[in-house]
Amino acid sequence: MTTDVFFGDATGDWRAVMSQRMGMVFRGLWIVSGVSLCAAVAMMVWYAPADPEQGLIQKIFYLHLGAAIGMLVAAGGVLVGSAGYLWQRDLRWDLLADASARAAVVLLFTVLMTGMFWARQAWGRWWEWSPPLTFSLILWILYVAYMVIRRLRLPRPRLATTSAVFGLLASLDLPLVYLSLQFLPSSHLSAGERAPEMAYTLLAWVVAVGLLAVCMIWTRYLISRAANFEANPAEKPAAVSVQPAGGRA
Repeated sequence: MTTDVFFGDATGDWRAVMSQRMGMVFRGLWIVSGVSLCAAVAMMVWYAPADPEQGLIQKIFYLHLGAAIGMLVAAGGVLVGSAGYLWQRDLRWDLLADASARAAVVLLFTVLMTGMFWARQAWGRWWEWSPPLTFSLILWILYVAYMVIRRLRLPRPRLATTSAVFGLLASLDLPLVYLSLQFLPSSHLSAGERAPEMAYTLLAWVVAVGLLAVCMIWTRYLISRAANFEANPAEKPAAVSVQPAGGRA
């Protein structure tokens, strides 16, 4: 599912739209993200103690919350990209919204799946129609619907406008998820008591998955922009010609 959502229709070479220096930053960010994720996994397995009440299953909370924070980063990209396109009519904003929505689908799916495994252990059932879970599921369905809209055969400006409007409407569900967690009656699972080691591990997961979300969005944005340049060569920036110093080529 992850590779299909992210690379199923990828046709562009992202290196064609990136300078050498930016390419180094891009690769460096992926390396930092990978190292951070490995460190977070190691801390979860060997550093953080098991919860005395919930046992080892509580450790899935680190991935659960990390994915939720990463999803918020992606959802913010959908909101900003959609609003930016409607304001400036610049396709770069549309590509940002598209890339962010793809990341949001993957990360929110991770949130839902880890929550289900956790609920199975804690409640003895896979699902409960509590307000936070219901609004989270609705949000995931909305982002999937956004991806379906992106596949419609419409003129490019009309497709971008339709997607942007739907992206803004989908974003209205975000505060409902938060408010339902804070104010509505719910049996939403708790992380339990947090020892200092657990708090540090949780922070490591938030940072690692947050970086991963940025990398996912950036990668898909570059691929989509390269594909857009291949479809519209006139929009591609002209190559910079460098002549030898001290004379003509």
